[in-house]
Amino acid sequence: MIFKNSLRSMRANLALALDPPRFKQRRLIRDGNAPVEEKINFDAYPRPHFAYGVHRAAMQAKALDIDAISVIEFGCAGGNGLLALEAMALEIGKDVGVRVDVYGFDIGEGLPKPLDYRDLPYAWKMEQFKMDVPKLEARLTTAQLVIGDVADTVEPFGQREDLAPVGFISFDLDFYSSTMAAFKIFDAESTKMLPRVYCYFDDIIGPDNELHCEYVGELLAIKDFNKSKSTKKIAQINGLSWKRYIPAPWNDSMFIMHAFEHPLYGVYIDTKVDMDLALEPTS
Repeated sequence: MIFKNSLRSMRANLALALDPPRFKQRRLIRDGNAPVEEKINFDAYPRPHFAYGVHRAAMQAKALDIDAISVIEFGCAGGNGLLALEAMALEIGKDVGVRVDVYGFDIGEGLPKPLDYRDLPYAWKMEQFKMDVPKLEARLTTAQLVIGDVADTVEPFGQREDLAPVGFISFDLDFYSSTMAAFKIFDAESTKMLPRVYCYFDDIIGPDNELHCEYVGELLAIKDFNKSKSTKKIAQINGLSWKRYIPAPWNDSMFIMHAFEHPLYGVYIDTKVDMDLALEPTS
């Protein structure tokens, strides 16, 4: 038995050695003092899509001289994702030099009744994903819960005077109707929003029985939002998986809400060298 376990370990180590990115990922996961950006680049956080979205939003804010942002999870269920988001926001915000406020929205009672076919009633049912609100609140340190139907809570939330510009949102509300209601956050005034808001959509890729497509669920919500807005569009980050050291399914679930008329949309924030101005090496 000892020999078999040793052989398995040798094979696993060999496989990692032949796949340098995953070898580095494993090392970064074990290293409590690993650089934040390296952990993000190699998916070494437990929810890499959260880490990527929060980091990119914080970096955008930093480039625009904005000292604080808000990040949101729509649909928290048991709260493990919100707790992870809270921890990452603290670490990433400190590293970038931008305060990151965390908010979690949930109805608190599990899923409501699907309204029609667009809510995928064959995939979701009432009272799935219930939350123990007092238990979760006791575990949170800085994140704030917003409990209630998003159709009622999002609009007043977007009017809060103390709301830092929203930079990243995770949409995990399952339903078309709930996702459309959550999109009201994008109706907030420009001071409450970064010009480009990173968005993760949890329910556009799933088990075979869910059969996500542009005619139901979150993909239909994105389509209908884009139809209804002329100066704001939600678009997938094209080719993200090709830019990642370790391509993963979450790459296809990352989108940006572009607010084209935002006063800061056209502010140049790239830091790459201007190749036309770079000096050629002397002979």
